[in-house]
Amino acid sequence: MDLAQIAFFVFAALATLSAVAVISVKNPVHAALSLVLTFFSVACVWIIAGAEFLGVALILVYVGAVMVLFLFVVMMLDIDVAPLREGYVRYLPVGLLVAVVMLVEMLTLIGVKAALVAPLTADPSGGSNTKWLAMALFTDFLLPFEIAAVILTVAVIAAVMLTLRRRPGAKHQNPSEQARVRAADRIRIIKMDAVKPAAAPAPAADAAQEAKP
Repeated sequence: MDLAQIAFFVFAALATLSAVAVISVKNPVHAALSLVLTFFSVACVWIIAGAEFLGVALILVYVGAVMVLFLFVVMMLDIDVAPLREGYVRYLPVGLLVAVVMLVEMLTLIGVKAALVAPLTADPSGGSNTKWLAMALFTDFLLPFEIAAVILTVAVIAAVMLTLRRRPGAKHQNPSEQARVRAADRIRIIKMDAVKPAAAPAPAADAAQEAKP
């Protein structure tokens, strides 16, 4: 068993453990951090297997957008995020642990790739795996690729419709009405007659002093 196989099993074990943590921990922030570690570990596995393009795409797309996805789901479900914002220092140890593990994985991956005499590649001919993936994706797997694109488009439309649904008590903006607004609609000038205020009554102490002979 060479160094590449050992690193493969280590990355696979980390991905499995972090994936179990995603569905087992109760704190949603810890689950999101575990999901980040899962994606990063899987990306390292793909890079070890020779699919550098897939590994980099996984890091850029999923690892870079997972926190935005998490916040979007929180807003969609109307979860009270006030407790999540309070005491964010308690999330620091888990965040530091995930960051340290990702750093160790990066250094291990760099060491493994540097130690290999012949670089791993997904294409037996030795060409770029990006070219091999494009040729396979747009020739043999063109129909599944198009079906996946349609499914993702339907999911995006459904998410937008769920977000824009009318709910009682929710405030919405109409950009067209805001663009057509005039100055007369924003400010109304009212002419009022000047009224002299009534004289204030004298204090009780002053009235008592005036009553003395």
